[in-house]
Amino acid sequence: MMDNSNLSARDLAVIWHPYTQMQTAPAPVALLRGEGALLFDEANNSYIDATSSWWVNIHGHAHPYIAEQLALQARQLQHCIFAGYTHPPAVNLAERLLKILPGPQSRVFYSDNGSTAVEVALKMALQYWHNQDIKKRKILAFHHAYHGDTFGAMSVSGRSVFTRAFDDFLFEVHFIDLPTASNITSLKSQIAAWQPEEIAAFIFEPLIQGSAGMLMYEAAAFEELLQYCQSQNILLIADEVMTGFGRTGKNFAMQYTSVAPDIICLSKGLTGGNMALGVTTCTAAIYNAFLSDNKLKTLFHGHSFTANPLACAVALASLDLFLEPACAANRQRIHVQHRQFADRLNTLPVIKNTRVLGTILAFDIITAGEDGYTNQLADYLHRFFRERRIMLRPLGNTLYILPPYCITNEQLTQVYESIIACAEELMH
Repeated sequence: MMDNSNLSARDLAVIWHPYTQMQTAPAPVALLRGEGALLFDEANNSYIDATSSWWVNIHGHAHPYIAEQLALQARQLQHCIFAGYTHPPAVNLAERLLKILPGPQSRVFYSDNGSTAVEVALKMALQYWHNQDIKKRKILAFHHAYHGDTFGAMSVSGRSVFTRAFDDFLFEVHFIDLPTASNITSLKSQIAAWQPEEIAAFIFEPLIQGSAGMLMYEAAAFEELLQYCQSQNILLIADEVMTGFGRTGKNFAMQYTSVAPDIICLSKGLTGGNMALGVTTCTAAIYNAFLSDNKLKTLFHGHSFTANPLACAVALASLDLFLEPACAANRQRIHVQHRQFADRLNTLPVIKNTRVLGTILAFDIITAGEDGYTNQLADYLHRFFRERRIMLRPLGNTLYILPPYCITNEQLTQVYESIIACAEELMH
């Protein structure tokens, strides 16, 4: 039997954690099990997971149905090469996803995570034009975007603390502001000045930029921007890695517009946070541009764990749960409670810019420092909520709640009250 004693100390001796300054960070909390919206440490203390463990765990932890489907698949087929071979979970998942995605998506390409789903999307878009001998090599993206940590994904992300050490190695991208009713005309003019006939694709996080600080923007101006890009023959890449599977209220954020994307990137909630899996889907027109007797027109991309049967089986189980009416009802319940809590937050003088979209609630805490990821308030917030066993991960002075859909009203109230206590402490 494996020894689970003193995991935090053992961890510090051997592990390098993500997004962590290891010299100053406190020792990590050792978690041994999960149940619903709760996680339990070595002393069996419970923690409320108010951020779905990095936005992935939409159905909660250790869901019995997902565990059962994973076990069943593990006794059938755990892995096989996906070049020249296939298996039921991959085919079934692709068929079911294509039926519910926005727009006429035609094909599914499997990868491992959100960053790789974006890498595949960029390669699809650029090679789509290359295969037709059309010189469209530029990419359009939003300022402050975050699309992942691999080099292509970093290139189309806003230049920030996430990219600073690598900025000189990233390819050039045209960046524009988020669309509003007042700037949409100037955004179109800006794109026109960049010679849109040279722009291959526009990649975006629809309606909300997560890592930038949960920045939300309106669907109407966004739709007008997408329509303009379509009129200029610019492919549309919807990065729904975070927004997909109900986070914004609808099943997918692109369903707030009438515009169909050419390519969609998915991960995070795809497997309910239980296995690593990424998906990039595309229209028939894009897929057909790669069909040729010329092997150089092949999409030369793949991963050892492409379409892993275990991950696909888990995604199918997560999709079953997601499409149940109870899941939609839970998302609506959370949205209503968030709206009510937002009204309460707006009465506090230390809080500004409260915003809600679907099951996401975010707000900024007023400080003397600059708003953003490097705001020093983050360290205080980490300590405050960890001491109260509430799992919240601030983005600088931005705090957000993005819970699993199974969180109870009582658990949400506990999260809300801890935030009020934090605000009151900051006011004194």
